[in-house]
Amino acid sequence: MSVRTNSLRARLLALWLMLLASGAATGLLLYGLYGQSTAVQVAEAEVTVTRGCREIIDLIAGRKGRLPEGTPAERAVAVALEKLPGVEGGIWTQAKGPVAYAFPTYEGTGPKTDLPAAERPLIEAVNAEAFHVEHAVTLRRPNRTQVLVLQGCPLRGYATDATAWTMMRAHVAESPSYIRLLAGLGFLAVAVIGSAIFLGRFLIGFSRRIAQLEAALASPLAEAEELPHLSRTGERELDRLVDALNATGSRLRVARERVVAAERLAAVGRLAADLAHEVRNPIAAMRLKAENALANGEPERAETALKAVLGQIARVDALLRDLLNLTQPRSIARSPTPVGPLLAECARYHGEVARARGVSLSVEADALPPHDDPHLDRTQVMRAVENLILNGIQHSPEGGCVRITARRLIRDGTVILSVGVSDSGPGVDPDLHAEIFEPFATARPGGTGLGLAIVREIARAHRGDVRLAPAEPGSGATFLMELPWRPS
Repeated sequence: MSVRTNSLRARLLALWLMLLASGAATGLLLYGLYGQSTAVQVAEAEVTVTRGCREIIDLIAGRKGRLPEGTPAERAVAVALEKLPGVEGGIWTQAKGPVAYAFPTYEGTGPKTDLPAAERPLIEAVNAEAFHVEHAVTLRRPNRTQVLVLQGCPLRGYATDATAWTMMRAHVAESPSYIRLLAGLGFLAVAVIGSAIFLGRFLIGFSRRIAQLEAALASPLAEAEELPHLSRTGERELDRLVDALNATGSRLRVARERVVAAERLAAVGRLAADLAHEVRNPIAAMRLKAENALANGEPERAETALKAVLGQIARVDALLRDLLNLTQPRSIARSPTPVGPLLAECARYHGEVARARGVSLSVEADALPPHDDPHLDRTQVMRAVENLILNGIQHSPEGGCVRITARRLIRDGTVILSVGVSDSGPGVDPDLHAEIFEPFATARPGGTGLGLAIVREIARAHRGDVRLAPAEPGSGATFLMELPWRPS
């Protein structure tokens, strides 16, 4: 799914990514600061063990005061290291190994007098190296929780093969900087994860609500140029937009009703001239027949004239009835309507007229689902289908056929009912294609031109439409009435 960079969703997603990036950068910064702090601790430990080793050398050499004669070596080391917290050390000879050990600042219970067994190989190694190179040697041994710092230095004042050594542990995993690192990383992780969850839920909820509004606005009612009533989403900002759209939809419906009323009045005005012409011809014929009957005085002629007058009156009555059906507003009462039986009934009702003209009727509605009927106004749809059937019968030659078909289609996600009526006549004159559904548009002598106009009005009242299907010249005409399967 493509996301435009100027959409709110894209901006929130970019904010979420920047939050993750800033969290990662802050984490790296914290880790870097922790590394620098650890390096400082190790460097301080090196300075301390160096100082401890120098203190032992100076005390043995007498440069920092002489010890009483017979002072044990352990006592001398303890005095040298007593002001250096965390430092332990001793004296080592190449011939005898450890000859003295002290840890005066040991925080355990009682003094520590035993050389650390685990570190003995490292102590021996650093002393051996300091003896051979004849200067101080520092050694680091890091592990998961601490860095062990040792230093060995020649101790000529004690013996020719003697060296002094000191050792200190820099506890990097238990230091204040390490605790601060853990606290900072923990807080950062909670903040980033919490923000990510919050933004993620907001994005999902926001996208779902926008999708609901899009679906509502894409409904068949919206496609019919009317705004549907939108439900509130629970988001304050979106609800303000929903309220504005609902208010606009209400104003639009009122405006459309006014426009429809104005269009109907305008249509009546346009039809007045055509209606006057259509009515004047029968009236002129009736007047002529009446005048001839009165002038002649023969009873037979008077009877013939009266029959002609009654025929013209019936014609005017049918014309006015169709005109009223066309101009009056239509109220649609929908209900589930089986289409197959409806079409069969229409065909039976006009079967006699069709047989009289030598035209056959056929109904094809077997493809419709058996347990899912469209919601239609049965009376209105029946009237529209009858008009289409009569139109097909009147335009079909003797021996022709009128086919009535019904199908269930899905177009642009909308389910529709398509009712087609095809005849075997000469087809519709191309000059009439643009106005075939307009009132009084007809190429048939004696036709009023209101039947197809009424069909269009009924289809539009159902929020559907009717159209002339494309066909080759002379291959007959097919009219398709397409209605929504369900009201929106």
